[in-house]
Amino acid sequence: MVDTAATASKSGRPGISVFFPAYGDWGTIASLVVLSEAVLRELTDDWEIIVVNDCSPDHVGQILAELAPRYPRLKIVTHAANRGYGGALRSGFANATKEWVFYTDGDAQYDVRELKLLVEARDAAAARGQPADMVNGWKIERHDPLHRKVIGKLYHRFVKFMFGLKIRDVDCDFRLIRRSVFDTIELTRNSGIICVELVTKIEKNGFRVEHVPVHHYHRLHGKSQFFNFARVARVARDMGKLWIELIREKKVTRPDAPPRAAAGR
Repeated sequence: MVDTAATASKSGRPGISVFFPAYGDWGTIASLVVLSEAVLRELTDDWEIIVVNDCSPDHVGQILAELAPRYPRLKIVTHAANRGYGGALRSGFANATKEWVFYTDGDAQYDVRELKLLVEARDAAAARGQPADMVNGWKIERHDPLHRKVIGKLYHRFVKFMFGLKIRDVDCDFRLIRRSVFDTIELTRNSGIICVELVTKIEKNGFRVEHVPVHHYHRLHGKSQFFNFARVARVARDMGKLWIELIREKKVTRPDAPPRAAAGR
């Protein structure tokens, strides 16, 4: 990890890395980059935007190539082969250099401008003397087809029960995370269950989490890569393996993790 002190904002506001995993998101990724820059300029003077092109089969690569000269703080990470949603998230976290890391999906079902709400919650927690390590959004109302709503609700309840989680919304991928958290935890999954792995490891290691309501919108372009019936058996198998590893075997902390006092606490 890069020393966060070396990347501190001149204004005293913590630096922020924003990243988006992109697969089939050519219709939305440009607007996310533009809006992110506008938001970040208000929040800090130390920021970067990262897009992880997970070997997208559409025009994502071409659009990013057009954006790059216009947005000098845009960093493009391109996978030569598709690594899956989890693989894209792992690349995003690995390439982030700022004190805080925010990510959301490249399909624009969340409003990136609501990053301000997460930062406000982070600052309020710090002012109370209870600094947060992650600020997680929760969907005010889910705007998806009926089958996804039903599957999502069942999935959420099942995962919270099986993994003993307190988080309000397991699958709300609208998160602001202190980067030093990854000195303690290591993400290993390449599929969508990486979100369960992330949240479980954060909670089981005692990191503080704040929750913020955010809006969720209809998908305007592309299609889901996770919640569809063809993947149910695979998800169940992978979830079982994850449960054995994290709950039965309690492998929630990376073997080389430093003492928490040395990990930004």
